[in-house]
Amino acid sequence: MLKIKVISGENIDRALKRYRNKVKSTKQLSTIRANNEYTKKSKAKRDQRAKAVYLKDYKLRMEE
Repeated sequence: MLKIKVISGENIDRALKRYRNKVKSTKQLSTIRANNEYTKKSKAKRDQRAKAVYLKDYKLRMEE
């Protein structure tokens, strides 16, 4: 559970923005979505390898 301290006199929109940024930076939402259903270890490894290949190709294309 994330906690955001609201400073006295602070706009509620600003506090919500800080909350959203904290959720994004801690990757909390992605872990919740990942835990919704079971993923086989072989599928997780396959996805991880595919991501690594994509990032490698992307970095090579950006260097050109």
